[in-house]
Amino acid sequence: MPGLIIDVLVKEGDTVQEKQPLVTLESMKMQMHLRSVVAGVVTGIQVKSGDQVEKNQLLVQVSQV
Repeated sequence: MPGLIIDVLVKEGDTVQEKQPLVTLESMKMQMHLRSVVAGVVTGIQVKSGDQVEKNQLLVQVSQV
């Protein structure tokens, strides 16, 4: 769903756990955390706070370990 990036909670090189919050997104006046679906290492961040994003847009790339 389209929304606004409120906060990016990780940086490139961070190790993350499955279900760890990566990004805070605001959509339809609600804020939600988008969580990692795998444990791994953040290898790319395509957004920053204040960015408008669209459905199916890549926000954070996590490589599974």
